[in-house]
Amino acid sequence: MKNENSYTEMMKSLAHSRRNRKDENLLQMYIQMVIDDSLFKRKKEILETEINNALDTGDQQTFYKLAEKYAALMKSTT
Repeated sequence: MKNENSYTEMMKSLAHSRRNRKDENLLQMYIQMVIDDSLFKRKKEILETEINNALDTGDQQTFYKLAEKYAALMKSTT
């Protein structure tokens, strides 16, 4: 005799696998958000340091170039 699952058991199994896929998708989305936020913060930190260095050395051309990059980075978050 074959070991057959009932319709109810198959539907429970299907619902469980769908729930697992949803959980995996949410987890992947959350991980991507954490990575994106970390990269943004690091880029911002680097630009702020470089801008401060340009100000300290009086390098006006570099300051303006970096300030434009900083403004574009900040605008990209809105």
